[in-house]
Amino acid sequence: MPSSMHFRAPSYARGRRMSRAGLDSLPKYAADDRKPPILRRSRSASWSSYFSLSIPGIRHRFRLWLPTPAGLRHLFSPRFGRKRGSFLVFLAYLALIFTIFALASRFGSRHKTWHSITSVQTLVFRREDLQRIWHWEIASGHHPSRRRIPKQLEFHTSPENPSLPPRSAKSEPHGTIGVGPSRVYLDIQSHGDHLPYPPRPVPGSAADFDTIMQHCDFGAGKYVRDCLEVLRVGAGLDSGKRVRRVIPEDWKYVFVEDPESLSHFTHTSPQPPTHQQPLQNSYDGVLRSEYESSMGPSEDFARSRRAGWEPSPIQLPVVQQPFLRRDSEKKSGSRVYCDPEHPRIFHMFWTGDFTDKPYLALLSFLFTQNLGLHLSPDDTAGLSQICAPKLWMWINPGYVFTLKNPNAREDMFESLRSNQWAAPFLHSRFQNVIEFKFWNTTEQLESVEELKHDWRKAKTIFNSGGHLIPVPSQAKNWPPAELSGVSVENMESDAAAPSAEPQGTMETDKISVVLSDMARFIVCHNYGGVYLDADTLFLRDWEELWGWRGAFAYRWSWHENYNTAVLRLNKGSALGTFLLRTALKNDFDFHPMTITDYLRDAKMEELLFRLPDALFDSAWLNMEGYQRERPPMPNFSRFEEFFETPAVDSATPQVVGFDGFFKGAFSYHFHNSWSRLSDSTRNFPDLGSRLTENANATNTVKDKQDLDWSAVMKRTFEAYIRGERGNMYGEWIRW
Repeated sequence: MPSSMHFRAPSYARGRRMSRAGLDSLPKYAADDRKPPILRRSRSASWSSYFSLSIPGIRHRFRLWLPTPAGLRHLFSPRFGRKRGSFLVFLAYLALIFTIFALASRFGSRHKTWHSITSVQTLVFRREDLQRIWHWEIASGHHPSRRRIPKQLEFHTSPENPSLPPRSAKSEPHGTIGVGPSRVYLDIQSHGDHLPYPPRPVPGSAADFDTIMQHCDFGAGKYVRDCLEVLRVGAGLDSGKRVRRVIPEDWKYVFVEDPESLSHFTHTSPQPPTHQQPLQNSYDGVLRSEYESSMGPSEDFARSRRAGWEPSPIQLPVVQQPFLRRDSEKKSGSRVYCDPEHPRIFHMFWTGDFTDKPYLALLSFLFTQNLGLHLSPDDTAGLSQICAPKLWMWINPGYVFTLKNPNAREDMFESLRSNQWAAPFLHSRFQNVIEFKFWNTTEQLESVEELKHDWRKAKTIFNSGGHLIPVPSQAKNWPPAELSGVSVENMESDAAAPSAEPQGTMETDKISVVLSDMARFIVCHNYGGVYLDADTLFLRDWEELWGWRGAFAYRWSWHENYNTAVLRLNKGSALGTFLLRTALKNDFDFHPMTITDYLRDAKMEELLFRLPDALFDSAWLNMEGYQRERPPMPNFSRFEEFFETPAVDSATPQVVGFDGFFKGAFSYHFHNSWSRLSDSTRNFPDLGSRLTENANATNTVKDKQDLDWSAVMKRTFEAYIRGERGNMYGEWIRW
């Protein structure tokens, strides 16, 4: 029996060259039907494929591997079956899509944050109360910005703004009607014999934060180096060293107000006025239109699940109209820019033994601020012309809640008098500019109207970004520390009793940090002023910042979050009430990033102006790898380099000194480094015989060949106090 024969069918190309008749004439043999067909396993499809991506700055292309549907089906079908395998393929692609969107939300979004599936809401105030807070702040002159009011607040009228001049026809809409005085922008320079030193800021002048943002906003691609140049040129800090022949007009950010051009201002209530200009049907404007309002007005204001709504309406103090107050001060002959409603107080917070770090901060305060130290203490006429700020150093004794010790304050001062780093500032020459304040947690919480009735009910008052630190429940019942009331004998007998409760619990370092997060909001709300971390150096006069009547903090490096290492709040403000009550209802969390959530959820970010970190923390972006191709001066890659300057850069500090240290910035934040010495070879206060009787003043230890930045700054400040040189502005201290 002849075997079966198989002939390969000709290809399509060959078939075109062969006649159809020729093909039909070839012999054909049928295959044996009894034989099973030959199964040929085709080559399985690959389960993944890649895409080539080019990344700027990298020569090689990056391969992004992604699973293919056919590959996943072949991978899952033999194991789980066709239906289950297809379902698993669907789930795999769903997970892939979710991952892509999560990465896009984290790195491509405006906020640069990870979002949970169910975002945590923090809002405890209704929309109507948020509107009242906005109206109160604007009417009080605390919103001197042209930034827009968030449309989600659904303002139907434009509030009058006494801190903005009338808007010209060509200007952009900003949501408020300017009724304040006109602004005169200054070209500040030194002249004559004072040319080597910059001039003091004009009394009552203010910085235009909107103009600063145009040159310093990292989100808009601005460099810290360029920002610092605008800051120093616009304030005349480059006096005698100006090399640019032409200064652009938009570099002028310092202005004074012309009270003679004051517009009418009649609004006296924090409630929305009825005569204001409506702004409806403006789809790209500031205020929410009727069309937008019909699209779901409540979606932007979801209540926090931790607590219920706050009682409405919110209770706010009577608005203090800024220009009516200024008119009365002008008639009485008092200094208009030295406003008792906006006290010039710097706050710092310190726990434990006083060291060289807060010592350095206080020296920089004396070296830069307009305190009248260049005038005789008896020159009352000259001193009356200066609106000198004060610095309050809050000393925390180191206990979770203050001990029931009637002598606690006296013990604190005794400790300061015996501390070489603190004792010099107790001298009578500084008694009106530097004050040490005793921190009592119970006392301070009880003094805040927004907290005193509810803080004892909280599980803990120490919460940092959701990390709760428990405290003894008995501590909440301790009374505030008093100078009198409990005798030492009674305390000793109570301590000897076997049933006596412990008088305090020592704080950990973590608690001290969390406590300072809370303390800054309490002291600013209670007393007004600006809080600064104790690891901060003043680099220039803050007159222009005092002139800005609004609240502010600064940006957390490249993140769009607040850093409250510098925090300005107005005394008893509506914004302060909002922040304190919101934190109370959200487990007492005062972490800066949580503060960002409070403000973002309530559409309040524009009321706490987030300044670029170039003004207060100029090295931070560089530390995190940004702008290293054009860094500021000095060029730090680590915060520790302030105390341990690299050898390759160690010639710079002595050559350029204080004048070349982030010139233009208002302050510098060196971020802890508590264990590093500011001046390793002269680790003592070298302030002269008036303030110190330290035998180490004649220290013969061999000095370092190259001095670190911290040592140069410390010795510069000390030379001013000793009377061997002038301060930043060429003023010599008088004793």
